Amino acid sequence: MTTLTTKLDAINLMLSIIGEAPVNSVDDTGIVDAALAKQVFDETNREVQSHGWHWNTDRGYSLAATNDGEVLLPSNTLRVDAVDTTLDVVQRGNRLWDRVNHTYDIGRAVLVDIVRLLDFEEIPETARAYIAVRSGRKFQDRVVGSEVLSGFNKADEQRAWVILQNHEAANADYNMRVSVPVRSVLSRRAHGGF
Repeated sequence: MTTLTTKLDAINLMLSIIGEAPVNSVDDTGIVDAALAKQVFDETNREVQSHGWHWNTDRGYSLAATNDGEVLLPSNTLRVDAVDTTLDVVQRGNRLWDRVNHTYDIGRAVLVDIVRLLDFEEIPETARAYIAVRSGRKFQDRVVGSEVLSGFNKADEQRAWVILQNHEAANADYNMRVSVPVRSVLSRRAHGGF
């Protein structure tokens, strides 16, 4: 039976690209190349998920205020934006900051669109494959620096990117009427904006 790509699979792919033997664990193995592979993998995973995909973005998510009026963010928050356009808040650390009133005291719950860093095993296989291949190319570029290998890896990365983009388009059901930028413009016009 075939299984989904794991973090260990991705790290072993990265090691195989530079001709190193696979490891049995993603934990500290004492092998320098494995430790570097894990570091590059984690960096790439965050980078790709920061893009904000249909599968790691929650729209209209309510964040409650604490007794002090602060709005705390989940620890895996990559990006956040208030849905209420009258509220100008940004992420600072693990809290929302009110840019107009210069305070963390928001004083109320806030509806946000939030992009989260999910565990690798929680994301779709197309994203896992892309992250594994991209990590492998970056790892090879840093460790070996072979332009020939990089060319092969870039072609694999491009194929994985196209598959991921197709998966995103199919699952997010993008079209002119429901895409977020178009929907916000249409909503403003319906409510007297512009």
